[in-house]
Amino acid sequence: MKTFMKTFVLVFAACGLASAGAPEGKATFAAKCAPCHGPNGEGRPAIAKMFGVEMHPLGSQYVQSKPDAEIKQIVANGKGKMKPVAGLAEKQVEDVIAFVRTLKE
Repeated sequence: MKTFMKTFVLVFAACGLASAGAPEGKATFAAKCAPCHGPNGEGRPAIAKMFGVEMHPLGSQYVQSKPDAEIKQIVANGKGKMKPVAGLAEKQVEDVIAFVRTLKE
């Protein structure tokens, strides 16, 4: 029983840490990412059409399956027609990633 309780507490704590920074990330996302990706990460069709790209919803399996390091790389360096997001501290990028992880479909 003690082992079960310890395991339960560790799993519960890990779940809490996984979403740490998500509220802060939501504010940063709203300011820096939502103009193109939409307030809920669904993407803005007009932006996708203007750039001639397919914009995957950030809650999709396609995006959610990417490791945090890859998403961090995309935010920092851009990808395709997406430019790097300027003016973000490393903690802000981590918070945005934590927020994006809450968008699972």
